Amino acid sequence: MPRILPSLTGLQAFEATARHGTVSRAADELLLTQSAVSRHIQQLEARLGVALFSRKAKRLHLTEAGSAYLAEVRTGLESINTATLSLMASRGHTGSLSVATLPTFGANWLIPRLPRFRALHPGISLHLSGRPEPFDFAFERVDCAIHFGGPEWPGADMDYLFKETSTAIACPSIATGIAELGDLLDWPLLHISSRPFAWREWLASIDATDLPVKAQITVDTFAMAIEAVRAEMAVAVLPTFLVEADLRSGRLVTLFGPGALSESSYYFVRPERRRNHFAVQAFADWLQSEINDPSGQSGGLIGRR
Repeated sequence: MPRILPSLTGLQAFEATARHGTVSRAADELLLTQSAVSRHIQQLEARLGVALFSRKAKRLHLTEAGSAYLAEVRTGLESINTATLSLMASRGHTGSLSVATLPTFGANWLIPRLPRFRALHPGISLHLSGRPEPFDFAFERVDCAIHFGGPEWPGADMDYLFKETSTAIACPSIATGIAELGDLLDWPLLHISSRPFAWREWLASIDATDLPVKAQITVDTFAMAIEAVRAEMAVAVLPTFLVEADLRSGRLVTLFGPGALSESSYYFVRPERRRNHFAVQAFADWLQSEINDPSGQSGGLIGRR
């Protein structure tokens, strides 16, 4: 449906006339002639198909419809004015940013790092939403997204982030009872429905495809899988970067080798219309700096190209 947007000058003429009660005072404020203000109001009424003022004895009075419309117009003009002043004061280095992210990626990797982004860009407000599947930016009020898969997203630019390395992970109390690969079969093994081939790919990475692995527990998400492993319920094949804090602290441990590098990758995705948007570019640059962190916070836990 096409937008029906009246001219900004017409709205300003309407609001100023309603506030002052006369066309002449509105004209003085807007630096227009009285005839220009009257013309803009008439054009606005013609576009809306509604009378905003009643005219009696050369005096203007708001109609009921005009009074209701005035409240909305005034709010809109004030919002535009506030946004403009904020933009001018910050020289464009501000705004809001809506990010769609894979839920577990957002909770376990992104959110713990966001204080560093906020410190760099305190003027950018953030809105995060969990989105496990790709979507059409044309129909969503989203500025950018984190995607896992291939480098295909119609109508969008994609920045490569990293590949994930997955390996068998357990709590220490279970790991002490697994000295050889065959010992895995003595413990409950967890299967994640969104990654149906995780066990097979991991076993192939350590040349153990003949091990008859059968999952005893199945969950839908990485979040549930991680909690199950933390609760000493099972062993699971998980992306190591999602549990990096647990691995550093010793709360969880890896089993048998560095793991399998994924064929798919993580990407930062932005619609073409947001290609040069300041907040989007700032977020993209920050993501790359986090991934290439020289301090080693992420080193070894995520896969490069």
